[in-house]
Parts: sequence; C-alpha cells; structure tokens
Amino acid sequence: MASELVRYLAGRGTDARGRTAADVIALSDWELERSHDWVQWLFPLPTRSSAVPGSPILSDADIAAIKSDPVAIATLERAVDRMITFYERTDHWLQRYDHNHLRITRILQSVSLLLGHSSARAFLDCVMALHEAAGAPVNPTSLQYWRDALRAR
Repeated sequence: MASELVRYLAGRGTDARGRTAADVIALSDWELERSHDWVQWLFPLPTRSSAVPGSPILSDADIAAIKSDPVAIATLERAVDRMITFYERTDHWLQRYDHNHLRITRILQSVSLLLGHSSARAFLDCVMALHEAAGAPVNPTSLQYWRDALRAR
C-alpha cells in the first residue's frame, strides 16, 4: 500500500489541507508565497520539517515508489518547472535573507534525491542566473547551502 505522500505525488491523494499536487502547482505566485505548508509535500525529504512538523517524512520505500512511478516523476518535474517560473516572476526573494532561500535548499535536496543530480543542477543554474542578474544579493551562507544540497546524495 502506497503512503499518503506517494499517493499525493502520483495524483491519487491530497495533502493535509485537502489539496492535490496539481492544485498546489496551479496556485498563483502570491498564494505560493503566502502559504508555507505545501513545499514539504511537493518536495519531500527524509527528515522532519521544523517549519511544518506534521508534514510527511520521505521513507526509503517512498523514494523507491516515487522513482518507479511515471506520474509521480511527472508531478515532480511540473513542480520544478512551476518553481522556476515562480522565481523568474518574483524578485522579493532576491535579497540578503528571505524564507525562499530555505525553500530553494529543500527543493534542491528533494529533486537531487528523487529526480537526480542533473535535474537539481539545472534548477540551481536557473536560480543562480537570476541571482547573478540581480547583482548577487543573496547571502553567502544560503549560496553555500544550495551548493551543499547538490553534494548531499
């Protein structure tokens, strides 16, 4: 039996607020920015979230199930594309400190784990291009977390 997280990413379940992954991917930029409980579902990790303690924790069985499910993989790919669009269309995160820096770290870790290093690298390249074009405003610690997220596999 698939976990609620696998069902969610495979389009057969909902998060704790009753939203499907497609619902979350379709949120407006403003809604993505204002809501803080979707990223743990769309980009899960095998560690407990301190920001949203009740969010799911990715198990080894979940990882295997997600990697073998073409619908879950497609959901993750759409989620990555949506976040690239979000970061391209918004610039409030392009400052020294912003909560989106933590989201970017999580996305990189999750994508590296579930879609592979090259997908995570492509996401980071997009984020870094936006950062550089804005005059490199993000603090060095966040940038290091992003680089480390690609190494932690």
